[in-house]
Amino acid sequence: MCGIVGYVGDRQCGQLLLDGLRRLEYRGYDSAGLALMHDGHMIVRRASGKLRNLEASYNAEPVPGRIGIAHTRWATHGAPTRDNAHPHRSGKAVVVHNGIIENYIDLKRELEAKGRVFRSQTDTEVIAHLIDEAMETMDAPAGMHAFHAAVRRALARLEGAYAILALHMDHPEMIVAARKASPMVLGLGHNEQFAASDIPAVLSHTRQFIFMNDGETALLRAEGVQLFDERGEPTERAARHISWDPVSAEKQGYKHFMLKEIHEQPAKVADTLRGRVDLHAGDVRLEGVDLDPQRLSAINHVQVIACGTSYHAGVVGRALVEKLARVRTAVDLASEFRYSDPVVDENTLVIAISQSGETADTLAALREAKAQGASVVAVCNVMESTIARESDGVIYTHAGPEIGVASTKAFTTQLAALHMFAVWLGRRRGSLDVKEARWQLSALSTVPEALEGLVRDQEVYRQMARKYARATSCLFLGRGMHHPVALEGALKLKEISYIHAEGYAAGEMKHGPIALIDEQMPVVVVVPKGRHYEKAFSNLEEVKARGGQVIAVATEGDDRVGQYADVVLTIPDVPECVQPILATVPLQLLAYHIADFKGTDVDQPRNLAKSVTVE
Repeated sequence: MCGIVGYVGDRQCGQLLLDGLRRLEYRGYDSAGLALMHDGHMIVRRASGKLRNLEASYNAEPVPGRIGIAHTRWATHGAPTRDNAHPHRSGKAVVVHNGIIENYIDLKRELEAKGRVFRSQTDTEVIAHLIDEAMETMDAPAGMHAFHAAVRRALARLEGAYAILALHMDHPEMIVAARKASPMVLGLGHNEQFAASDIPAVLSHTRQFIFMNDGETALLRAEGVQLFDERGEPTERAARHISWDPVSAEKQGYKHFMLKEIHEQPAKVADTLRGRVDLHAGDVRLEGVDLDPQRLSAINHVQVIACGTSYHAGVVGRALVEKLARVRTAVDLASEFRYSDPVVDENTLVIAISQSGETADTLAALREAKAQGASVVAVCNVMESTIARESDGVIYTHAGPEIGVASTKAFTTQLAALHMFAVWLGRRRGSLDVKEARWQLSALSTVPEALEGLVRDQEVYRQMARKYARATSCLFLGRGMHHPVALEGALKLKEISYIHAEGYAAGEMKHGPIALIDEQMPVVVVVPKGRHYEKAFSNLEEVKARGGQVIAVATEGDDRVGQYADVVLTIPDVPECVQPILATVPLQLLAYHIADFKGTDVDQPRNLAKSVTVE
């Protein structure tokens, strides 16, 4: 998955496709490729690594063609090699694909039994074979083009998410596009048409776009675009004029990357869960984690190592692993762990958490733990990063590229990944039965939809920004799994607004921080309904009794909190085990809008780097 570009028209389009891929590089990728048709021939070029490798291959021997598709891949199935790079071909059909096909293993076995040969480890190649097979036997319905009908027949077999572009050598005048749970836009030109996974890829060529809906397919010919609904019936939709400049286009119209990434969290948490949660079996499938069952049963200690935001995710993860897998778990800052003469051995499982997979302190701590015999599982967002390569197993978060320095979607997807891992470990250690696992996974599966509501209306945050932007210090309080949420909320505020902020376990407030509270001090209390509610509420009352300005993050419908707090930010009434993911979002939005009101550099705050690759 990552970037898609397609073109059909009267121009030689090889360089156009490469340029489109270059405009999508910010999304991150590990390989690239393109396919063009010319004089009845299909020419496919692919390369692992950066786009410049594909460009070098193309420039050494330019490929003609007025119709083509191109792709940058962020690997989900199979290593980032040339053979696994897109496009994928079967017979006369060629496909590029974003998304994950959940039933590809069953489909692949079926196709292999029919004698079809696979040349990659990807799920995408299944689609090419299904289209080629359908074309061999296709009797298209009246009024429907055979190639379109064949693609629809193939799509009907798929479970999961996809955005695809397909070519066929017998139909050199058209591209078929399709979308389900993965974005695809169609760009309209004069005697030329475009398709892409994101607007920036082709914005320099057209400003008129149709945004495909789930279940729709489209035929792109030089003279125009035909759109079809999920039943295959022709449908129409007016094109939208896009007036963004290129930088704004990359931000999809959002003022900052951070705001865009906050809004992406529902989809990215869903991407992290997709294909891994099996509610029927009450289990989790983690393809990248294949630890020996005997070693898993011998584990008597889980050690989490991480830095910054990832450390806060690890503190939540500790609570989940101890509850669901019933194994003693510790969390250490990676920068401290390697110098602390840590006690780890072959019965220790280390969880190394890093968005970039290149965090120097976490990498050094990982190597120290491995040197002492520990097994390591990484929670990481970047394929083939150093931490991912050096771990015994890896859980990719599928957050996609995170450009804003202050992590948002990386954190919430880490929480989702750690929750899945806790269920996975509990099931394999026998500490978690099927009934409880189903309940946990069911709760986790509701999170993407719940997140959608949290990012929808932000007027309350704009009002709060005007009220609190002049604060010089802020306190964040939480109990249990909401303590690391408070830590993360304080980190976000200080990172991007430059307001001093501290996160505390609410029970520690009387052991010092209470001395800071006065009428000028905003205090954020994370107090949703749950087992810590009464205790956290008493802390809220103590802040209010001393004149502090209380900002509460509470459960929808909790009128009691509203009687004491100056501002109440609500989250849906969800099980306690998934509350941290939801409670984090109001704190992200609070920090963002205060920083935006103050005029600081939200995406690139001073003195900070996205990936800390030095100690």
